[in-house]
Amino acid sequence: MFCSNCGKQVGGDERFCPHCGKPLASSLAQKKQQKVSNTTLRILVAVAGVVVVLLVAIVAMKFGLPKKINSAAISTTPAATVTVSGKKIKGLQRPTLISSLDKEAAAKAAPALSSYRKEGSSDTSAGVKPDIKSYSVEDGLSNVTNANDIMMPDAVKPLLAKNGFAIAEDTAGYEFFETYEMNRYSLIPNFVTTDSMMHSYHLYFSYLLKTCEREQLSAKLRDMSEVMLRESQDQLGKLTDDEWQNAAWRNVAFFSVACKLCGSDVPIPEAVESAVDREVAQIMAASGVGSSTVLSEGTKDGVDLDYSQFKPRGYYEGDTTLEAYFRTMMWYGQVNFTQNEETLDRSALLITMALNGDALSSWEAIYTITSFFAGASDDNGYYEYWPVIQAVYGDDATVESLNNAEDKWKIFHEATAQMQAPKINSVVVADSGEGADHSSETLGFRFMGQRFSLDERIFSQLLYSRVGKNSAGEKRMLPNALDVPSVLGSMEAQAILHEAGADDFAKYSDNRESLRKEIAQNGDALWTGSLYAQWLYTLNPLLTAKGEGYPAFMQSKEWERKNLQTYLASYTELKHDTVLYSKQAMAEMGGGPLEELDDRGYVEPEPELYGRLSRLTQGTMEGLSHYGVLSSTDADGLKTLAELASKLETISKKELANEKLSDEEYELIRSYGGQLEHLWDLTADTDNQSWTKAAECPAAVVTDIATDPNGSVLQVGTGILSKIYVVFPIDGELHIAVGVVSSFYQFEQPMASRLTDSEWRSMLGIGTYQDANSTAMPEKPAWTKSFSCEIR
Repeated sequence: MFCSNCGKQVGGDERFCPHCGKPLASSLAQKKQQKVSNTTLRILVAVAGVVVVLLVAIVAMKFGLPKKINSAAISTTPAATVTVSGKKIKGLQRPTLISSLDKEAAAKAAPALSSYRKEGSSDTSAGVKPDIKSYSVEDGLSNVTNANDIMMPDAVKPLLAKNGFAIAEDTAGYEFFETYEMNRYSLIPNFVTTDSMMHSYHLYFSYLLKTCEREQLSAKLRDMSEVMLRESQDQLGKLTDDEWQNAAWRNVAFFSVACKLCGSDVPIPEAVESAVDREVAQIMAASGVGSSTVLSEGTKDGVDLDYSQFKPRGYYEGDTTLEAYFRTMMWYGQVNFTQNEETLDRSALLITMALNGDALSSWEAIYTITSFFAGASDDNGYYEYWPVIQAVYGDDATVESLNNAEDKWKIFHEATAQMQAPKINSVVVADSGEGADHSSETLGFRFMGQRFSLDERIFSQLLYSRVGKNSAGEKRMLPNALDVPSVLGSMEAQAILHEAGADDFAKYSDNRESLRKEIAQNGDALWTGSLYAQWLYTLNPLLTAKGEGYPAFMQSKEWERKNLQTYLASYTELKHDTVLYSKQAMAEMGGGPLEELDDRGYVEPEPELYGRLSRLTQGTMEGLSHYGVLSSTDADGLKTLAELASKLETISKKELANEKLSDEEYELIRSYGGQLEHLWDLTADTDNQSWTKAAECPAAVVTDIATDPNGSVLQVGTGILSKIYVVFPIDGELHIAVGVVSSFYQFEQPMASRLTDSEWRSMLGIGTYQDANSTAMPEKPAWTKSFSCEIR
């Protein structure tokens, strides 16, 4: 076979041309003409499981973490053992271990795993002793060699002299590469920031997840939903008891809603059509908390859902296929078949039986692939319920065997009551007072549960009613994004929160310390479960205060706060990219010199972060390659990013050790903007090749991270980029370098008005998003003012 793009010969099994990276025409045609068989889907699931193992092993071996995840850890899996008629019944192992896969699939992963064993198991940046000689900046920058060569706002100079660095707010445009490229042309030394590198990883993470969802998972989701509707209709026809018929009717309506949301053209059964139409109307309106027509039927108290969650946000906005996928997956993730409502628990049993058939392979493929990105669910589902069904009704259980078998139903219902409630509450529950146990209201079954994440676990323990009230009788209904770095070790974040009154809540301090102990005991497992978890792990070095031997600008409280801004900006990008899955507690390189100026730059010396980022990027590439969802072009881009991070790690070590950089390393810093632009071009949703393209796809994003069911949400966002000016030593002299950092916003927003990226960018007045009628911008956090200045 020959590639239709470059004409070179390729193998018959190739999906992408190994020479030019373009999709092969015959491969695309086969996709359109054939449906994937159940056997093929099960192979995909096996490979998906291998990838999760691969990633865990990669991180274990390269980050110095355990090679296995502790199943009892707080990170992923709920308790999987219940007692049925005096016997202990274990839930199914979720597909994350090689032992659960076929031997052939496991063997294919072995070469990739062995290559990482040779690399060593500890962080390569460990053991670096900072040895930069102490220096100070004189007033007026009089001892800074190139102070007069750098154009900077007047407001920057006194702050630069005081702190050794200064940030000029909103002066660096819409994307990172713009300023770095202008620096190159103007012979201004570049200051390479951790912000810019983490942003580049965010671009790839969101691009790859979006591509996978659009091109593969959305079709699987639609097919699976159609099969589940058909199975539920079949169950309804076989059940005779009123209680079971009511539960089966609900399931027919449940999967009919999903089919309508995902764009399926299967006919909706007349018996549920009216209820389905009302439910879909509420979902499309996305206005706030309301009673579910489909789920409330036959329950004692009804079922409330937060319909505002169904507003497509993040990169899903504006893409018809992705918006349909978003709403359908949100439906599957939000709906909790509460265990204490017998009719809902009956529905859960029936769904589990229906899933244990033709739909299972597609369900597992979707769950496993999305878990690779965003983590595992902490809700009970198929893996917990199916073994109990087998234990109570037998291995050959049928739908007909449920009729006239209330004694067995009672045993089953008693068993599901023993299951562990999720660690993160994401359902609307009534206020029952401080310290109230809501586990009976949150315990239940989810068809495709949203995912556990460490940050949301932290939030859930630092909100009302867990922390009680403060001295003024107020309730902490929304968290502060600083809660996360505070628990993970930032003493400056803790100090800022203390000033803001967090410790005034009765149990806030105690719960924070309990969380720290919990993480210390289970920390290894917490960082190895997904790309999401490892992203957080990569950021952790920013939370460590820098002492003697580091550049002077890094040894102050102001730099600790700058690092908090960097941490939270990258955290915002992570939450933006995983808003669907994560639970909420409720290139031109040319040009020559115009004059002889010393334009040698500097890398923000965070070797541990760059090392972790390099290995995270490599893990992403290896994992998605094993899924078969990574093109050669995307693999090359990830390889470029991993290599760039590795080179910056090496440069950082040399800087800290006070060693001279090579000409090649200075050239890398000098050309940094072009490298960022190349990576941006590979992932941006625009064909515009001019410099106006950054206004079409800017760095500014917004997302919501927590919900107050009384009517508001906590939003975090990144805005227009800022320039950072840094004084650094080189050859015994002090120089200024200029880089780019993210900004960070945190504010409350009405629940019914969760912001999309386009709405947020309109508020910022960015390029093509400008709107004269846009809402006024919120203020940046007050704690950022000690190291930044507004430029008017």
